Amino acid sequence: MLRIIFGKSRDIIYNTSMYFSNVFQKEWLDDPYVRKMIKGVDGSEVLGDYLIKSKALGLIAPAQLSGGVKTLILTYFLPEKIFNASTCGDNCARWFLDMSKKQDRTINLRHIMDFGDRKMDIQILNNGAVVHSMSELVDVAADYL
Repeated sequence: MLRIIFGKSRDIIYNTSMYFSNVFQKEWLDDPYVRKMIKGVDGSEVLGDYLIKSKALGLIAPAQLSGGVKTLILTYFLPEKIFNASTCGDNCARWFLDMSKKQDRTINLRHIMDFGDRKMDIQILNNGAVVHSMSELVDVAADYL
């Protein structure tokens, strides 16, 4: 299940780009799911351990991936940590829902991420409520943002 903490909270990693730069492991890019996330969010293709082909930027290093993809990768490989997902665009929402089907993930949001009309089971840790639609999510989030 995806779990969300809205607003400021303790134990949140807010600067996901800096954290990514310090913990990145080249093996992460070998994971087929990570490659799909990079393609799906950034439209980029992993060519090797430290080489990614970006439509917009040409050949780049992993450190030059978007903040959204970095946060997704961190959330995927470090599920025990809580990352600031407000660095992500709405195009990351489906990936958070998808990866949380296999193992619970907790993210922090300082805005309302648009999960669209996807089927969802999201627990709001601020109050324990479980929401199943965007309208329910917005109603709960309004109390904390």
